[in-house]
Parts: sequence; C-alpha cells; structure tokens
Amino acid sequence: MKASELRNKDQAALQQELNELLKAQFGLRMQKGTQQLTNTSQIRKVRRDIARVKTVMNAKGNK
Repeated sequence: MKASELRNKDQAALQQELNELLKAQFGLRMQKGTQQLTNTSQIRKVRRDIARVKTVMNAKGNK
C-alpha cells in the first residue's frame, strides 16, 4: 500500500487498516512458527505497511 493512498483515508479507516495488518502479521508469525510459511518476505512487507500506516496516523494527529 502506498502512503499517498493512506493520506486520503480518515482516522477511522486508518485504524481499521492497522488492525487488519496487525492480524495479518500475527497470522504470518504463527505460520512461520509452525513451518507453514513459504514466502518469508511477506512478514517484512506487512511490517513496513504497519509502519507506513502509523506514520500517516501520527502526521494527521499532529495537525
């Protein structure tokens, strides 16, 4: 997800997106722990998306 797409969303939509990404991260961690995860780069992508959402949320909150 691109930061420009996130900037167009409101605070509630960003919070919902963050919750979905955190659930996805949890699922990927569980898959990794049980040796079911084949594409480990997904963890990195989700982690960066979480950081991107949090950054946009903080920027909107400070205005």
